[in-house]
Amino acid sequence: MTISDTEHREPQDLAPEAPVGEAPAAEDAPAWGGEEAAEADRARIEALEAENAEVKDRMLRLAAEMENLRRRTEREIKDARQFAVANFARDMLSVADNLDRALAAVPAEAREGGDAGLAALVEGVEMVGRSMLSSLERHGVKKLEPQGQRFDPNFHQAMFEVPDPHTPNNTVVQVVQDGYSIGERVLRPAMVGVSKGGPKANTLDTRPGVPDESTKDA
Repeated sequence: MTISDTEHREPQDLAPEAPVGEAPAAEDAPAWGGEEAAEADRARIEALEAENAEVKDRMLRLAAEMENLRRRTEREIKDARQFAVANFARDMLSVADNLDRALAAVPAEAREGGDAGLAALVEGVEMVGRSMLSSLERHGVKKLEPQGQRFDPNFHQAMFEVPDPHTPNNTVVQVVQDGYSIGERVLRPAMVGVSKGGPKANTLDTRPGVPDESTKDA
């Protein structure tokens, strides 16, 4: 090979190099359709909505449980307060009964005799009894008023029967010993006498302390 042959040889065709930093041609980019992306977004939104609904339901259940717990706690506290007073109230009622017996033991002639000392003593005992019952009422103790009511074994204790064809059957016609309730519970049932032999009592109000309208004017 001669030097001239080398000088006249044509250079081989070379592929041009891509400039540094330029992106590849469009045909070389990865294919990612818009429909697939939208479907993925929808799936993600549905998952988030389901998770949000579950959290919301859980929070509502928790709120309901907390409300039930609050009400139950309030009821238990109220019952505890009432029952804490109940035993003491029963003892005080026994004292009140003794005061009434002491007053009943004073002869009517002695009361009317004009003895100032005895009159003051009787008045003082009556005042103590009223004050005691007033104090019990402030703690939820209430006196039952069964006179004229239909007999209720939850609040009354029948001691005897009184034959009476004109008064509805099982109506309280006499109170032997007063009864008391505390809150919605009976503290001491009223000892009563009930009627027997009268018409059937089907329209009487059996709530404690509510007089019977059918026998009010009898």
